[in-house]
Amino acid sequence: MGVWQDFLGMFLRWAHVVAAISWIGSSFYFMWLDASLKRRAGMAAGVKGENWTVHGGGFYHTQKFMVAPAHMPEELHWFKWEAYSTWLTGFFLLAVLYWWNAELYLMDPTKADLVAWQAIGLSALGLLVGWVVYDALCRSPLARQPLLLFAILFVLVTLTAWAYGLVFSGRAAFLQTGAMMATAMAGNVFFVIIPNQRIVVADLKAGRTPDAKYGEIAKLRSTHNNYLTLPVIFLMLSNHYPATFGHPAAWVIVAFALFLGAVVRHWFNTYETGATGWRIAWQWPAAVVLAAGMTAFAGAPRDTVAPVRSATAAVDGARLNPVLEATAFEIMEKRCVTCHAAEPTFAAFSAPAGGVMLDTPELMRRHAAAIVAQSVHTAAMPLGNVTEMTEEERAALAAWAGE
Repeated sequence: MGVWQDFLGMFLRWAHVVAAISWIGSSFYFMWLDASLKRRAGMAAGVKGENWTVHGGGFYHTQKFMVAPAHMPEELHWFKWEAYSTWLTGFFLLAVLYWWNAELYLMDPTKADLVAWQAIGLSALGLLVGWVVYDALCRSPLARQPLLLFAILFVLVTLTAWAYGLVFSGRAAFLQTGAMMATAMAGNVFFVIIPNQRIVVADLKAGRTPDAKYGEIAKLRSTHNNYLTLPVIFLMLSNHYPATFGHPAAWVIVAFALFLGAVVRHWFNTYETGATGWRIAWQWPAAVVLAAGMTAFAGAPRDTVAPVRSATAAVDGARLNPVLEATAFEIMEKRCVTCHAAEPTFAAFSAPAGGVMLDTPELMRRHAAAIVAQSVHTAAMPLGNVTEMTEEERAALAAWAGE
């Protein structure tokens, strides 16, 4: 079963990335297109502006109507399946990787005493509740105060990351937060943007004048999607970087990512309007400060590793100490070799996890730096702490490595 699950996950991840490229690309393109539109003399009534571009050896002339054209065109392309396919592949990827292997990737027994179905239920419920709360806020009077709405959403997303960090593994808490944001983005397309566009199209076909409010609502949700894109990508990529999700206050890193992604996206959106001066001068310095602040926060000494540091302070030439090495290898055999062996005994793996084997002292020494990074500094390994490595064992590994 392991190899089938591996390839299913690989194909789903591949499809998810391809779909996401399509969705994000179209989102960024249309935000740029909106910003680049110019109003010129002689335009037809109702036209907001036009854009001339050159690409692939030809010229393109694009016009945008404020509400809708006077007559329904014969062919109309709907941008929806880019979003739907991204969410569907992401949902199945979440199910295959995190729900199917809940004890390995989703749960952390040192945080909450859950069984697999309870953890999966919390994850699925979060996707639903996240959308319901977000949609309710967007339908409230807050929709007329976009900055205040963004501030409330920022607080709620940060609280979500903190709450899931109390019950899930750090890796799963980050992914769950990103999945909830992505669900809200796809929900915007499925429940708001496309239905509103259908209302406008129906009015055109019936000879009625469409109400401009439907376009305004859709534009607000589309703008939310645009600003959420970069933080969601960060959270999805973070599972490769234990210094992010492995931090005991990982929710602070989520807050940094939300700010950083929004600032970078704001620069692009502002620059594409043709703005100059201070309007496009502050974002990149702010982004650098935020990135440096995130890095400093993630790398700063913290209380959870203080016992490890004190335990290793008196160790000199630890890797030459046979007692420490014997202790470390005993820990490897007990906590890590089930996944990191030529023939893993853990059912989820048919080959060594990550291609890393730790079933001999020589292999353990070869991967010493990674062992300390993954099992001591961030506690990202074992996955979900499924083998229940203790803090004393982590300290012993640090002592063996001479940390």
